[in-house]
Amino acid sequence: MMFMPFQMLPAALISMRVRANVPIAMAACWITNPFTAGPTIYGQYRLGQWLRDVLHMPMPDFMTSVQFDVPGLGLLNAGSFILGMISSGVICALLSYPLVHLFSAILPHHLPVRKRKVIVVLTPAAQTDVP
Repeated sequence: MMFMPFQMLPAALISMRVRANVPIAMAACWITNPFTAGPTIYGQYRLGQWLRDVLHMPMPDFMTSVQFDVPGLGLLNAGSFILGMISSGVICALLSYPLVHLFSAILPHHLPVRKRKVIVVLTPAAQTDVP
């Protein structure tokens, strides 16, 4: 849920490092594609503003002083956007985790099968029989 250029590259690299599913990580980046970026950014801002108003969350002064003038919307606060971005990421993670486990429970035959490594251990008696 972070907006950054070329977000598929860090998603692929991080998913390879933590041995996660690379195609799913890269496909998840397209939730925020160029067509849905505007509504998603505005929704994150509204979520952050709502959290600040309802929960009275304090923000650092440097975040509350940065504002953007958006035509048709007025002044948008950067602190509200950052709070909404982090909150929406946490909410999406909390919702997607049980869904992935539900999918794996319902359709186990679609999961990849990992090959098991065979480890051969030679006992002292077996080592003497080897020419």
